[in-house]
Amino acid sequence: MKLSKVVSPMSRSLPALALMLFLSLAAQGQKIHVNNFAPGTDYSTFKSYGWTPMGAVSHPMLAADIVGAIENQMKLKGLQLTADNPDLIIKVYGSIDQESTLYSNDPLYGVTGGIPPFDPSFSGPALAGTWGNTTVTIHKGELVVDVLDYKAKKLLWRGIAQVNLSTKPEKLESQVEDAVVKMFKQYPVGKT
Repeated sequence: MKLSKVVSPMSRSLPALALMLFLSLAAQGQKIHVNNFAPGTDYSTFKSYGWTPMGAVSHPMLAADIVGAIENQMKLKGLQLTADNPDLIIKVYGSIDQESTLYSNDPLYGVTGGIPPFDPSFSGPALAGTWGNTTVTIHKGELVVDVLDYKAKKLLWRGIAQVNLSTKPEKLESQVEDAVVKMFKQYPVGKT
């Protein structure tokens, strides 16, 4: 006598449930926040971008990956990289090893007195106090991308990614690419 295997509806849905749980956990490992600081701006008028000079970085290959990922996204948005009078300037902050402190009095952020106006939920009381040199904390696993209007010296857009970082270089590169792609999905291409 041959016994037939009884398959319950629960046992059939278990692999699907496990896949959904895995995907939701992977999505929770990365938080993306985007702010548009200049509502009403027509982003379609911007045709070019440039970079602020970067100082020494502790992970040059990772920094190159970040720059490459952002440049790919800017190209997809129809913007061209230029060194001469760009419409937009990109400034990047990040930390993968530890909490880091940034001392800023950057004249590119003219509207805020030279201070990058970080979201207080990420930087604590960074905007409190005077408009001189200001300390801003970049948390471990945080990447901040600022896009500024070069002529107006005004912050237009900010993307912030918080990631539970991998210790494997190839996985870390993938995490950076994913974070930048998710960030720039929310970058405006027309009037906001």
